[in-house]
Amino acid sequence: MKTEILFPEVANLCGDLMNVTYLRQSCPEMEVVETGLKDRPAFLDGGVDLVYVGSATERGLQLMVQALTPYKAELERYVDGGGLMLATGNALDALGEYVVIDGKRAFDGLGILKTHAEYHMMKRHNSFLLGSFQDMEIVGFKSLFGHTYPDDELANPLFRVERGVGRHPGAFAEGFLRGGLMATYLIGPLLPLNPPFTRYLLEQMGARDVHLAFEDTAMKAYRARVEEFRDEKRGYQY
Repeated sequence: MKTEILFPEVANLCGDLMNVTYLRQSCPEMEVVETGLKDRPAFLDGGVDLVYVGSATERGLQLMVQALTPYKAELERYVDGGGLMLATGNALDALGEYVVIDGKRAFDGLGILKTHAEYHMMKRHNSFLLGSFQDMEIVGFKSLFGHTYPDDELANPLFRVERGVGRHPGAFAEGFLRGGLMATYLIGPLLPLNPPFTRYLLEQMGARDVHLAFEDTAMKAYRARVEEFRDEKRGYQY
């Protein structure tokens, strides 16, 4: 089993890389390869079970787009063919069509997702999310300068919002699902926070008889967080 981390030299904010650490702790035989901005992506040659990319600065996003542009068609074929890819935090915006910063179009994305982002650099958004994926509840956190605005508000959500902010304020869809691509604005250790989703992802990668790292403790914390986030007396934006 192999996981490829794209561009860890720039896509490493918010503790996002802990997601891959947790996968490897839960599946010690997993091989992890790191692809730098100047390297040829490993997924092009097959044998990769998951491609992962995390949050970056605005300049980091532009470098990610530049590095992946020569391989855009191959990446689309990979995910549309069911190849797994997980993008967390603002990595989603590198996969969209373009990014607007303070009212001006700043840079183009890959255009794999039919959406664009609008940033307001003096207005950081911080919130938590309680959502759902299939029959699982999902918890997580957001900290970002803007939101994403899809061409079709209802098209291909990754998570359904129960409490919190989705793709943008007022949206009940969060993230995007395209083939094997799962893109979400949730930052940080998404997988340690959501053991059922982690188990699902490992099984999709081909793992059997999954025993998650620190599973009892992780599940206890997960259940407590679900109950906390469900409490309507608690605000979700801060």
